Amino acid sequence: MKIQYPAAEEVFAIFRQLNQIPRPSHHEERIADFLCAFAERLGLAYDRDAHNCVVIRKPATPGHEHAEPVVLLNHMDMVCVGMKDPLNDPVKAVVDGDWMSAEGTSLGADNGVGLSMALAVLQDDSIVHGPIEVMTTTNEEDGMTGAAGLSPDFLKGRKVINLDSEDYDTITVGAAGACLQLHRIPYVPEPAPGGKRRWYRISISGGRGGHSGVDINKGRASAVVLAWAVLASIYNDYDFHLSSIQVGEANASIASSAEIVVCVPSGEAAEFVKAQEDNLNEWIRSEYGDKDPDVNCHIVKCEPRDTVIPTPVFEALLTALEGTPQGVVKMSETMKGTVETSNNVGVIDTREDHILVSTHTRSFIDDDMTRLAGEIAERFAEVGAKSETVMTAPAWQENTDSRFLALTSQVFYDVLGWHPRQVAMHFVLEAGYFKQKYPGIEIACIGPRILEPHSTGERLEIHTVEDIWKVLVQLLARMA
Repeated sequence: MKIQYPAAEEVFAIFRQLNQIPRPSHHEERIADFLCAFAERLGLAYDRDAHNCVVIRKPATPGHEHAEPVVLLNHMDMVCVGMKDPLNDPVKAVVDGDWMSAEGTSLGADNGVGLSMALAVLQDDSIVHGPIEVMTTTNEEDGMTGAAGLSPDFLKGRKVINLDSEDYDTITVGAAGACLQLHRIPYVPEPAPGGKRRWYRISISGGRGGHSGVDINKGRASAVVLAWAVLASIYNDYDFHLSSIQVGEANASIASSAEIVVCVPSGEAAEFVKAQEDNLNEWIRSEYGDKDPDVNCHIVKCEPRDTVIPTPVFEALLTALEGTPQGVVKMSETMKGTVETSNNVGVIDTREDHILVSTHTRSFIDDDMTRLAGEIAERFAEVGAKSETVMTAPAWQENTDSRFLALTSQVFYDVLGWHPRQVAMHFVLEAGYFKQKYPGIEIACIGPRILEPHSTGERLEIHTVEDIWKVLVQLLARMA
């Protein structure tokens, strides 16, 4: 893997190290160990909290000790799409021209490249800066429990450069709020029916998936919608039983795959396979052929299962999903082309005594988010499910007239020759938590161009890393 941009060489060297360390959400112990060892190697002070969040502190360049402290903010977890064993598999990055991607998996550039920049600043003593805190949180991608659990004294700085952005030509100055809910439909497994039955595995694969905030309005196929469609069709036409259902890869992603195991009377088997596979694939092509051309459904015979899900429970799942919004709920009237409110069903999973369904509701209007999340919980309650709110992150809007944002924009102009746009994005950032916990904090969110995060199509435009690195170095010097 050859990178041709020498000023950011150390950034990519660190990124290669990070991608050898599995770091799915909820399992960040090894990457936190790496960060602490990184600090110790450089002789820098650090703190690590009970959630494995790590802050590393670097003193100011001599002569700049009285400058205001600057926080470089990132998260250490990634969404591991396409990995057979996310707890052990490294990311294998490949370079094609000016683009970096991964072999069959998500790349982890979200937020690994930003974190690599922050760590490169720590180890480069030629950079002029005031006091620096490199703040790295955990579980940003699946609940933001790291940021939510930070103590009020964990951070000293009040000027934050958040390097968790995928939009190279912008400064993100606002983000949607989010509410992550888990809904559990209880059941007691029943013995599989006797008699002559054929068992089939219905697989949905090839979807582009993507970030359930950034990509929610791009018309991509959600495997949740496709799974509902095929199950509803079977329900209307066949005497069948559902044994298990697994849909989706992460709560914050558009589901790209599904696996469903069912059994049908043997006399209906041949018709079942041909009719369902052909009909669903024809519908997929007509609905998503231009937006998601590789998604498909495949039905194959499989080994019999010992148990099935009771039919009333299966019916409850279909009813709840039918009443749950999937995708864009409302576009903004004040921010042209921006999604204001959305909902994504990220994961459906058969557990030992319940079916788990996750919903991720987002909005720039906190009251609208709360109301929609409440309505979704009511839909599930109507079918006997219990709902749990795992995370509620507040929407965030920065003061766009701040001197800090003006300075950041000016540095872009001085270094790259253009002023970035200031935008609010329909993804969730930890900024809302930091605003709540640390009064007076100001946040500018910048980063290189990353396309299709949270998907196997995730790719990083390499020269934009070089550009953002130059902006970051110059911004630190100006702030010192």
